[in-house]
Amino acid sequence: MHPPPVSGGAVSSKIILVGQAPGDKEPKLGRPFAWTAGKTLFGWFNTAAGISEERFRDSVYMVAVCRCFPGKNRNGGGDRVPLPEEVSNCSSWLKRELEILEPRLVIPVGKLAISRFIPLQKLDQIIGKSFKVFYSGHSFDLIPLPHPSGASPWHRKEPGKSLLNKALKIIVKHPAFEFRGKNK
Repeated sequence: MHPPPVSGGAVSSKIILVGQAPGDKEPKLGRPFAWTAGKTLFGWFNTAAGISEERFRDSVYMVAVCRCFPGKNRNGGGDRVPLPEEVSNCSSWLKRELEILEPRLVIPVGKLAISRFIPLQKLDQIIGKSFKVFYSGHSFDLIPLPHPSGASPWHRKEPGKSLLNKALKIIVKHPAFEFRGKNK
């Protein structure tokens, strides 16, 4: 039996954060980015803008390219990347959410999420930049982030560390990022 799909809940926002897929803990806890990668991700926003995890979850619509936990890698070293057919099975959900919410800012987290919107390049060529994207009949700004996984050292060493900080600064300055001057 498949674990249940994971959703960020009913948040009306002009910002959508798109992850890869839930890990094995997220279906049990009932929310995206609920474990190690989430602690890292929310730590980034707390450091960049003083935003708590709770406030972020209440203010940003969070989804994933693949809605169900895809399983562990065969070698046991982390979660398996969703297969193309698994991504395809979930693509209508993401498309419909973008149509309904009409976001002004989309933040894809990790290569799989980034590749749903722009051609995948090396992370050092896309992290720290803003892209104007037209997707599913709607245009928005796209500011990619690396995956906050503990398995990837990219965001903990140069140039990843500096590019991540640059991306976070761009996100925080974006007009849709309405946390400024409010109770964080």
